[in-house]
Amino acid sequence: MSIDTSKGSPSMDYEQHVETYQTFLRLTKYGVVFCVILLAGMKFFLV
Repeated sequence: MSIDTSKGSPSMDYEQHVETYQTFLRLTKYGVVFCVILLAGMKFFLV
């Protein structure tokens, strides 16, 4: 992923921003997978 920093603020830590965004995406992906597994488990074990 490439970010054009030429028009951005020089005080912005772009490396930290990218790392935080990647962590957010990773946690979102795991959260969705967890919800799918939870719902599938509820369908099989509660019904």
